[in-house]
Amino acid sequence: MQQLHWKLCAIACVLLGIFCANGANGAAVMSVDLGCEWMKVAVVSPGVPMEIALNKESKRKTASMLAFRDGLRIFGEDAQSIGVRFPQNSYGYFLDLLGKSIDNPVVELYKKRFPYYKIESDPKRNTVVFRIGEDVYSVEELVAQLLQKAKQFAEETAEQKITECVIVTPGYFGQAERAALISAASLANLKVLQLINDYTAVGLNYGVFRKNQINETAQYYVFYDMGAYKTSAAVVSFQMVKDKATRETNPVISVLGVGYDRTLGGLEMQLRLRDYLAREFNKMKKTKTDVFTNPRALAKLFKEAGRVKNVLSANVDHYAQIESLLDDQDFKMQVTREQFESLCGDLFDRVPSVINRALAASGLSMDVVTQVILFGGGTRVPKVQEILRKTIKQDLGKNLNSDEAAAMGAVYRAADLATGFRVQKFVTKDAVLLPIQVVFEREGDSGNMRQVKRTLFGPMNPYPQKKVITFNKHTSDFTFDVNYAELDHLTKEEIPFLGSLNLSRVALSQVQETLKDHLNDNVESKGIKAHFAMDDSGIFGLSGVELVYEKAVIETAEDDEESPFSKLGSTISKLFSSDKNAKEGEKEEKSEDAQKEEESTPEPPTEDTKATNTTEDAPGTNETVPEKPDAKDENVQAQNKTEKPKIVTVKQPIPSEVTQLFTKPLTEELYQESKKKIDALDEQERQIMRRETALNALESFVIEAAQRLDQEEYSSCALPEEIEVIQKSCAETSDWLYEDGSSADAITYEDKLKELKKQTNDVYARHWEHSERPEALKALEGMLEGSEKFLKSAKNLTKDTNEEKDVFTTVEIETLEKAIRETTQWRDQEIKEQDKLKRNEPVRLTVKSIMEKMSLLDREVKYLVNKLKIWKPKLKEKKSKANETEKKEEEAAAVEEEEVKDEDGPQIEEPEVPTDTDKAETHSEL
Repeated sequence: MQQLHWKLCAIACVLLGIFCANGANGAAVMSVDLGCEWMKVAVVSPGVPMEIALNKESKRKTASMLAFRDGLRIFGEDAQSIGVRFPQNSYGYFLDLLGKSIDNPVVELYKKRFPYYKIESDPKRNTVVFRIGEDVYSVEELVAQLLQKAKQFAEETAEQKITECVIVTPGYFGQAERAALISAASLANLKVLQLINDYTAVGLNYGVFRKNQINETAQYYVFYDMGAYKTSAAVVSFQMVKDKATRETNPVISVLGVGYDRTLGGLEMQLRLRDYLAREFNKMKKTKTDVFTNPRALAKLFKEAGRVKNVLSANVDHYAQIESLLDDQDFKMQVTREQFESLCGDLFDRVPSVINRALAASGLSMDVVTQVILFGGGTRVPKVQEILRKTIKQDLGKNLNSDEAAAMGAVYRAADLATGFRVQKFVTKDAVLLPIQVVFEREGDSGNMRQVKRTLFGPMNPYPQKKVITFNKHTSDFTFDVNYAELDHLTKEEIPFLGSLNLSRVALSQVQETLKDHLNDNVESKGIKAHFAMDDSGIFGLSGVELVYEKAVIETAEDDEESPFSKLGSTISKLFSSDKNAKEGEKEEKSEDAQKEEESTPEPPTEDTKATNTTEDAPGTNETVPEKPDAKDENVQAQNKTEKPKIVTVKQPIPSEVTQLFTKPLTEELYQESKKKIDALDEQERQIMRRETALNALESFVIEAAQRLDQEEYSSCALPEEIEVIQKSCAETSDWLYEDGSSADAITYEDKLKELKKQTNDVYARHWEHSERPEALKALEGMLEGSEKFLKSAKNLTKDTNEEKDVFTTVEIETLEKAIRETTQWRDQEIKEQDKLKRNEPVRLTVKSIMEKMSLLDREVKYLVNKLKIWKPKLKEKKSKANETEKKEEEAAAVEEEEVKDEDGPQIEEPEVPTDTDKAETHSEL
């Protein structure tokens, strides 16, 4: 089983392609799929490719809920339970409120769905804040606390600190929402490597596990997601593409078309079922109170509606039942799947439109789509699958883990972006859902100002990408706006949800001064260029503004200035260079020249320039040519001095100030206020945790001490007066805990525990010594037996006993023999003395003293063992009679041949090397 486990891990490493580049020093990274209903966290750490982080209940997903009650902050399912009893104190489904002003239709819809929340307007930012008693929390602060909890889960799984993450976001999030989410992550002490759209993350996860199926031919898929809050469909392509720069061929996932419906999801279905159950309860007239006026009753109905909705996905009917729904009245009624589908009929009618809009945006038809892949909890509803099958006229793909696919795809991306890992490259190209354009005013031919619009990022433009706009007609300070535009592909209901369509206003200053200082007769202006970028998180920004102009610079090259050595070096390099290299150099020169021509248009030559570049045969020139004595002098003069015009491009920065026109972001002051608020909650939580831990430790110690003293093995190790003192202290502490000490702080509990430990330390130490001594003596006995066996073998490896294997000296053998003898005598004497003592008297033969004796004996044995390991036999001189006879014969033959040889030199044979058999015998003998 263990071998199978390691094989599976190895296969996973190869398949996922994630390797830690820095070994154990690599830092773990995480991803968060922050859904409106559930939060999933994935982590990749050194040695562990990818895994889902478990929460404290060992579950793979956590409810995106946050509750405040009695000074405590509660997360997940515990917060859901609080929400049933105190719905105004438990908060969820607020992710879509990020970056929204208080008058946004999304906020109005949220108030309608959850009427028991106290939602107010932030006086400084006009954004949404939740009032909880005397405290208020912004949406960014609530999201930050959820991200903190996700960070905690990831760190416990990876067993190290985590500071970097990739966050999964809905694709329809605009600039305001994305900026707010980045701020929330910063409040949670997380650096966002990237915001990745949910369908892109799912597509990446799908492609990584099917990399061997991707080739040079594009394959088209549709990923259909129905979550709790929204529904989206994305048309993507998978294809192997060769990078022109690196010449590497990598798989690429490209988003080609997206359609979405912000209000179509499982939450709306659950709310409709909740309201239906509420109306049915009112019809029963069990109480005069309207159930819609009671927040607690509505919260109970909402929870039960969610349970019934899930059950109806697998059953045709089910009973909804709630004990003591309102005024101690129980509620129970049967709900059929048919009734549920009739309640959501208009919602189901909107299911096909999402996928149709995605196909229309991509320009593709279902004929070329390989498969429609489902993910998201809402796609488990049978009616949704039935409608989709009729729409696409093919089977649906259900081979994705709809809960974890986005988190796993995002964590793969996180490993790719992090510095501590090496990942098999998988390129992602996302698409713009909300087009962006620049609007500015320019003076027309009639002198009137007219508005000009230039599209920067059109619908479905890929990103990350950079764009440049050139302003040619402006000669003084001016401003331009950046707005959402070309929103015809969105529904009329969706556009109000976007909020402000104006993103930012850019004001340029010192334009006239810059033009005056840098533009003259020898300069050609290329205009004022504004550089924009949309990064891989889908966040738009202005990179900078600059004046670009070209000017002609005349370079003079004089051959006489070149030293003889440089001339010689140039000549030699030409002689030894191949024709191929020369041709390649010419090609490079030509490509550079061609690139220059593409990047800049050269200035028309002036009269002086024409004169400089004119040859002697060129007609129509006004150049005055001096007399030349002969052609030789002319060639010398031409070689000595040559004038070459060169076009140089110069960029001069222009100051710019950007003012955001959508929801105001967190300023530094507001950010610090939010940070202090969250830090105060964290500190309060730590103090509460510390107090609970100290209280539990003190209670456990008091109970355990009283129980131990009732046992013979402990009471025999204590003096009567010690038992009396401990029992008295335990009784007093127990009474204090249930009276005055019930509200004490953590420090008081910790001090009480220290005092009790001082009183019990001696008793517990004696008990420990008596309990552990037999095992320590047993270990010492084993070491003595092993040492004696080694000594017996070592005596055969001395010069006196074995001349060929003189490993050890007599002194070394005697030293080991003495250590064994003294240790044995010490043990026998100490055991005899210890047996005379009672268990409650000070211990004579301690475990520590036994370990020290073992250490001394072990040191002596190890010294001899190491010497044996490095010992090598000495070289020997062998001179047999046969060898002597052969030598005499050779000498006689040499004399006959009148050759002189050295007769006095000794004959040296190869040293004997012990065979493997000898080694084996030696080891077995030892």
